[in-house]
Amino acid sequence: MPSQKIAFLALALGAFAVPASAQNVTRLPLANPTVPIVSAVTVPAGYTTHYISGIPGGPKNPNAPEGSADRWGDTAQQTDDVLNKLEAVLKQLGLNFGDVVKATVFLVADPHNGGKINFPAMNAEWGKRFGTATQPNKPARSTVQTGLATPGPLVEIELIAVKKP
Repeated sequence: MPSQKIAFLALALGAFAVPASAQNVTRLPLANPTVPIVSAVTVPAGYTTHYISGIPGGPKNPNAPEGSADRWGDTAQQTDDVLNKLEAVLKQLGLNFGDVVKATVFLVADPHNGGKINFPAMNAEWGKRFGTATQPNKPARSTVQTGLATPGPLVEIELIAVKKP
């Protein structure tokens, strides 16, 4: 009888011993599946973590007068610009948007939106890159209304991405 108990215990423990190579990043979805973020992301051991500095939006029209709304464009244009720049950084690291597990978005009041942040415009651009048919992975994300160190940009985004070596 004792050898049967030991065999059973070994079998039971073996069921929980999953090799690190078999573990995947898991994402806890929100109740609303159309939202392009998740509640939480769990990254198992064995992944390399990449912290990508915040990148602000660039001027849409560098020839427009400094400080003018026309120089910088609106939230949607700047979000698109920032995400294009972040995609280039990810590519240099051998990553893509599917590898992003956490993001922080900093939004400034948009003169094209009555002086208020334009969260829907940012989120619409975000949704073109995350949670799509071609790139279904969604990261955890925080969005903050703030002022930025450089006057003019309305959007800055930083990312954390992971990849198995």
